[in-house]
Amino acid sequence: MQASNSPQNAGDGDNEAVIAVLTNLPDADAAARLSRALLEARACACVNRLAPVESEYWWQGKLEQATEWPLLAKTTRGRYAALEAVIRANHPYDVPEIIAWPVSQGFGPYLEWVRSEVTRAEQGED
Repeated sequence: MQASNSPQNAGDGDNEAVIAVLTNLPDADAAARLSRALLEARACACVNRLAPVESEYWWQGKLEQATEWPLLAKTTRGRYAALEAVIRANHPYDVPEIIAWPVSQGFGPYLEWVRSEVTRAEQGED
């Protein structure tokens, strides 16, 4: 099958649907370690370690402020549980932010690459 260079639907509702998952870490080293753990587990095809952000939030009844390092991982709906498990096992926060949203459109070859990389994990390939 030849990849199309046109935009594609990202796979509405099925396990092959591409999703983006966001989490935030307390420092650059923790972000690097979690990024590597996600990739080594093949829970995602790609992780972007983004620039630090200033976060403000309520925690245990108090307004908090912190500098955090966001990670943005691209995977499929079918690999979400594996990705969440790796984050939970490696994240220093008691209640880490782990949110996902569907990628509704994207560059066809890129979406196929994400699918193929995470499918390799499901098939036991490296």
